[in-house]
Amino acid sequence: MKKLLNTIPFSVLDLATVVEGKTPADTFKNSLDLARHVEAWGYNRYWLAEHHNMISVASSATSVVIGHIAAGTSTIRVGSGGIMLPNHSPLVIAEQFGTLESLFPGRIDLGLGRAPGTDQLTAMAIRGERFNAANSFPQDVLKLQAYFSAENNKNSVRAIPGEGLDIPIWILGSSTDSAHLAAALGLPYAFASHFAPAQFITAINIYRQNFKPSAQLKEPYVLACVNVVAADSDAEANRLVTSLYQLFMGIVTGKRRLLQPPVDNMDDVWDVYEEEQANQMLACTFVGSKETVKQDLQQFLDQTGVNEIMATSHIFEHSARLRSYELLAQVFKD
Repeated sequence: MKKLLNTIPFSVLDLATVVEGKTPADTFKNSLDLARHVEAWGYNRYWLAEHHNMISVASSATSVVIGHIAAGTSTIRVGSGGIMLPNHSPLVIAEQFGTLESLFPGRIDLGLGRAPGTDQLTAMAIRGERFNAANSFPQDVLKLQAYFSAENNKNSVRAIPGEGLDIPIWILGSSTDSAHLAAALGLPYAFASHFAPAQFITAINIYRQNFKPSAQLKEPYVLACVNVVAADSDAEANRLVTSLYQLFMGIVTGKRRLLQPPVDNMDDVWDVYEEEQANQMLACTFVGSKETVKQDLQQFLDQTGVNEIMATSHIFEHSARLRSYELLAQVFKD
């Protein structure tokens, strides 16, 4: 049976982007403003992601920013998309998210990733002697689940707060690796198709085919994160999205900058190789008027059958970013 957009939840991934001429303090102010707006517009959850040593991403202390957003809103779920678990001990994350859930009961999500969320040199600075901690990611997820369990009260190491709290754990993926883990543990699976679309279909098929029901989840649940730039016209959206293109050109070339203003013609900015590389990463990007975005997103839903769509929007002007999310809410509600 065909799913329609108005039958599935829709959510936000905020990469806490720092724009040219602004500071992280400005970013956090705008993030809270966005969160309050999308809460009113009916969005389901608002996630932030752990990145390090990236000039344009301000959410390195992810748990702190989650607290900032949750404190300024009242109903929307707030969480991580994700916490890069190999960067931390499971006990510390259990305590941090146990604290968040105690402060904001019933509203906190814990999405977990295996990658470092940064370059190798920075990962070494974060992890130290635990540099190869990614190899123990499956075991660390199980440790985290144990710390949250009420049964852990008999153990000598306990997460206070955290123990006995119902905090949904998600597994994040950008390749097929974590699909097997999410399926084996019976956890919901969130895929980073907004920057790593190449293995998206393969990964969600692996997850669905191998899924084992758990206490948290009876059936497979796939959330896909995509890029969305919506505006009142296709022409305006196609101009606004050039900020996203410039951001990904920086990823391709290794020359990262703060989010740049839109330009009239990207051909003046990037070469053919940079354009091709960026477009491969941006295959799951939806740009245009409300009508255009609705048509393209419905086609995406038809092809993938995902349970939830999460949108991230790298837009230079805060007012234009708000408008994009407002139009997207209309896409899902109409």
